[in-house]
Amino acid sequence: MTVSAHSDASSGTSVARLAERGVDLLRQEDPALHAILDRENRRQERSLVMVASSSVVDPSALACLASPVVNVTAEGYPGRRYHAGCVQVDEIEQLAIDRARRLFGAEYANVQPHSASVANELVLSALLRPGDVILGMDLHQGGHLTHGSRASFSGQYFQAHGYGLDEHGRIDVGAVRALARRTRPRLIICGATAYSRMVDFAAFRAVADEVGALLLADISHVAGLVVAGLHPSPVDHAHITTTCTHKQLFGPRGGLVLLGRDATTPVPGGRGTLAEAMQRSVFPFFQGAPAVNVIAAKARAFDRCATTEFRDLAARIVDDARALADAFARLGYRVVSGGTDNHIVLLDLSDTGLSGLVAQNALESVGILVNKNHVPGDRRPASVTSGLRLGTNTLAVRGAGPVDMPTCAQLADRVLRAVQPRGDRDFHLDAGTAAQVSADVAALCERWPLPRYPADGRACTTPAWPS
Repeated sequence: MTVSAHSDASSGTSVARLAERGVDLLRQEDPALHAILDRENRRQERSLVMVASSSVVDPSALACLASPVVNVTAEGYPGRRYHAGCVQVDEIEQLAIDRARRLFGAEYANVQPHSASVANELVLSALLRPGDVILGMDLHQGGHLTHGSRASFSGQYFQAHGYGLDEHGRIDVGAVRALARRTRPRLIICGATAYSRMVDFAAFRAVADEVGALLLADISHVAGLVVAGLHPSPVDHAHITTTCTHKQLFGPRGGLVLLGRDATTPVPGGRGTLAEAMQRSVFPFFQGAPAVNVIAAKARAFDRCATTEFRDLAARIVDDARALADAFARLGYRVVSGGTDNHIVLLDLSDTGLSGLVAQNALESVGILVNKNHVPGDRRPASVTSGLRLGTNTLAVRGAGPVDMPTCAQLADRVLRAVQPRGDRDFHLDAGTAAQVSADVAALCERWPLPRYPADGRACTTPAWPS
């Protein structure tokens, strides 16, 4: 039986009109929630964000997140769903898959993981059994919870060992090799959440091959630099590559699994290939129906990252970070590893008398956002820490360049020198300093508006990626 499709010209509410209607309804029917969301939008406009784990989602991707495709239940994969009504969903997901593969030069991509943490956990679950040995970067040295921390599933279900940094704040692959020979892991994880230098994925693969391990590369923090050619790609070195889509791809909060030349490699001791194992592990083993509105936003983000303008932005991210690290060093702060190759600047505050928590909260009180972070040798708990992690993704996309980084560092320095700690958790900042720095922060944010976000009702004319 032949069934005719609905005409594209059929009457109905457009996505744009639906979005406007939704905002109007929210304002009318739930003014309390609308007011909170509006305040958050204004806070972001007026904050100098130097948080390494975030960026700015383009309004076109936000529109995807708010689209009615979220109403569709779509368990399965394109062409193989367990529900009807997935014609457009199939097109959206296949578009996202194709764009991800092209962007990263991958043989396989799965766009359904809800986050990079989920992506890491489903990889571990697909390839390992409880009690198997894994080797990842120690959390206190710059690794992630899902790389083997005892606080995480990865450190409780598996026998996790951690490698760290040398006296120069860099990964010593020789030490990693020695630890791998001793522990004989089934899986090695490379990549980090607070490491400011390049990761040698080829060297990690050599270690993995020597001990008969699989290699997982988590590039959540440097994915944008990878696609721009400013950081080595792990896709054809690691057996599996994972990333989030919000930190440096300027997309929605979500995850991505990629395979390169090992996509057709048989799973050790298992059935099928790595690609088949990843496909089964995402659905039905680990997740149910995907968040198809998020997948649409991922597709939009991948398209935006495949431009020469994005490559220019990625270069500015790195240049900004190097200039920011240099500015803090000139002000007398200890920069872990002595600098940066990516977007991260890690400051060790051990000699300043300030905890990371006090520094973070004092800076937030004047509109400067960073995050407290462990540094090598840190003896404070994770809720306090002795360091600050800064990043330049948001600064760069707002249009700030290397010449502006000394100004950003000096603003932070004025607060950190004036703040009076009261233990590791409380502080006093005099009202005069707070007012002066707050005003300077507001002026900078006015000078560098959020790209393509209308401010105070004015139309926004900034380009897709500010130059």
